[in-house]
Amino acid sequence: MGGNSVAAGVGRFGLAAFAAAALLAIVGAVVSLVPAPPEHWAVAALGVLCAGVLELTWVRLGSVAHRSPMISLPVLALPAMASLVSMPTAIGAIALGVLLAVLLEAGRITVALYSAGLQSLGGLLSAGLFTGLRVLGLTDLAAVAAACVGYVGFVLLVEVLCKRIIGPPVDRGGRPPLSPLRLTGAVLGAVLVAVLAALWSVVGPPFLVEVSATVNTLEVLLGIVIVAAIVKVISVLTDMRRRLAGLVAGASALSADAETGARSGAEIAEVLCQAVADAVGVETVVVREEPARPGEISLPLTFVAPGAERYIVVSRDAMDGAFTGNDRRALDALVTTAEMVVRAGQNVAGLTLRANTDPLTGLPNYGAFQAALANVNDHRDYSEALAVLFLDLDDFKRLNDRHGHAAGDEVLRELGRRLRAVVRPDDLVARVGGDEFVVILTHLTSLGEAKVVAERILATTGEPLTVGPATFHPMMSIGLAYSAHRETDLSQLVQDADRAMLAIKKTRRRGGSAQESSINISSHRSSQMNDIIARAIDEDLLELAFQPIVSLVTGQIWAFEALVRYTDPDLGPLSPPSIVEKAKSLGRLDAMTRQVAVKAMAAAADFRLVEPRVVCMTFNVEAGQILPERVGTFVEELAERYPGISLCLELNERSMAKVTPAIRAQADRMRDLGLMIALDDYGSQDSSVDSLVRMPMDILKIDKSLVDDLDDIRQREVLTALQGFGDNLEYSMIVEGVENEAMAVHLTALGIRSAQGFHYGVPENFEHTLSRLERYGAAAVVPRVIPVPAAELVVPAESPAA
Repeated sequence: MGGNSVAAGVGRFGLAAFAAAALLAIVGAVVSLVPAPPEHWAVAALGVLCAGVLELTWVRLGSVAHRSPMISLPVLALPAMASLVSMPTAIGAIALGVLLAVLLEAGRITVALYSAGLQSLGGLLSAGLFTGLRVLGLTDLAAVAAACVGYVGFVLLVEVLCKRIIGPPVDRGGRPPLSPLRLTGAVLGAVLVAVLAALWSVVGPPFLVEVSATVNTLEVLLGIVIVAAIVKVISVLTDMRRRLAGLVAGASALSADAETGARSGAEIAEVLCQAVADAVGVETVVVREEPARPGEISLPLTFVAPGAERYIVVSRDAMDGAFTGNDRRALDALVTTAEMVVRAGQNVAGLTLRANTDPLTGLPNYGAFQAALANVNDHRDYSEALAVLFLDLDDFKRLNDRHGHAAGDEVLRELGRRLRAVVRPDDLVARVGGDEFVVILTHLTSLGEAKVVAERILATTGEPLTVGPATFHPMMSIGLAYSAHRETDLSQLVQDADRAMLAIKKTRRRGGSAQESSINISSHRSSQMNDIIARAIDEDLLELAFQPIVSLVTGQIWAFEALVRYTDPDLGPLSPPSIVEKAKSLGRLDAMTRQVAVKAMAAAADFRLVEPRVVCMTFNVEAGQILPERVGTFVEELAERYPGISLCLELNERSMAKVTPAIRAQADRMRDLGLMIALDDYGSQDSSVDSLVRMPMDILKIDKSLVDDLDDIRQREVLTALQGFGDNLEYSMIVEGVENEAMAVHLTALGIRSAQGFHYGVPENFEHTLSRLERYGAAAVVPRVIPVPAAELVVPAESPAA
């Protein structure tokens, strides 16, 4: 609180000082012009216009839009005006032009007075430097240049101090506030314009007939106005293109998964904030309880906290240009899109609830049970057990026939209530048939624990039940299937529970006990494959195969893709997709990816010793894996150990559907560090242009499904279009699935520059790959003389790390 009050006090004092400086400069200029001749009034009027246009033409000195210092350069009018009118008059005219321009753009008197005062003090500093340097013997033009540099330094110093003292800290994504290149360019440009203005106001602009000093000054000022106006128009058009691109990307991000209703209001608000930042251009965008303050714009959000007022509030630094009507309309469009997405999600959620709920008991139905079981299985630890109980009410048909369907419905409703009451909080009960129920028991540690819960269910459901004048004694048959580890085939688990329940009923039909309910425990066990893959990863037994990536221009190998392989002593070679999917289901995908990365880069170093033209190694990951807490930091550190080798992460297109702002930011960070990002499998399944802009990338890998018939003109046109996109968006393109020379010729004719496929080599182990390089070098196509075991001839997996 104390710091805020001090900052507020400093802000008020500074504003008062700058406002006083502006008013004194303007009043002084008016007073000095009263006895002046008409030509001085003309120069001052055009100087006011010139300063106003220059004030609206901002120069950003950092690399982060709207979060880096900005300056304007109205002082460029000073050298031209000072050749005819006095310095105080020129400075006052500049202050008046800045005051009017900021009032017109922002409509805020405080910001206008601050800006005019800043230019007044900057102008006084420039005038003082100019006079002092002339006394010291510098030429007029050299003194003008030095004074201009002093002005830029003064304005920048004031802006930085204001942000440090008054403004809150701003996140620039780890980038410095000032860009040396931008700062140098701004200073040199300002010096050049100032020197030319000073020179031409005396000798006259080139290509124009010299008439008088007054005309020279007016021509120079008008020229500055025209150039500044052109620059302003270009910046406005650029801003409109950025805003349009931001609106398209924001609408796409907001509507992603809208049909599933999967995201909460808070999650959509987070996406909305990022979309607004991209489309509107802001310093900060937040969701808060208070609406906009002066200098901000806001709109109410109804979906973040129903019943409470929340606003999305957008702010910029006061000196970073006021919000325009287009900014407000862009904000309104994105907020409207977000609200429509939320409403659509709520409608979908309601329909989904009704579609997945049994109308008689209110319990989940069979479809909801299947989805819940898959979710529980996918998100449990490898050592966490679960069980599926199938329950069947015996003699239900006889009950319906004897007492009517109304009584039967009431019995089912009561059994549903009893089941919900007896299970534990994290368990799930569903009705999956006429008289059949199913229970998922979660967070189990032993089969005995599951049996205890099943016995409690038996006891509760078997208690007498009265419906009207009749009393029933329900008898339940329960089949129990216990799963100690994550399942790869859930249907088998469900079938085992069902068979165990049917076995009880079969026993009764053959004369078994019909007086009491019973439980039958299935002999189900988790798949042997789980243990095999877990052991292979835990003991670092995985192997790699390498497939070359070649340049169609040079006919040389420049990279290899690393593909995971494993051969079990008993089962033989395992399918690469199953290795990846099981590693994911076992919670070991990141561990496997780290092992693949280490082995791949070590192999790349050995390949490069033999053949220096091999400069890149690629391997597959899912988009979410690049986050620092998963494998991102590990991969960055690994890449540092191999400075001569480019490391490329191939993200399969399926994983791009859930790209978050954090993933995009991490991708940008990795690219800044020298790693490459590739989009793999483009053209498979439901590819869209949206995939090309969803994630920053360096390489686009075209799936073999897009090149399986290059005689088809449609395929060739698609490849040509994608190559054009790549050239414009600055990413390279690699075509996969090249199987013969004819395909390679087609691709070369289309201008494709890189390719991969069996024509250039099947995936081979390290030894065979190294032998190839030693014998044939980087040649893209070699005779098929190296023996390749059948285990190595597996088609590369279309999955992460496969």
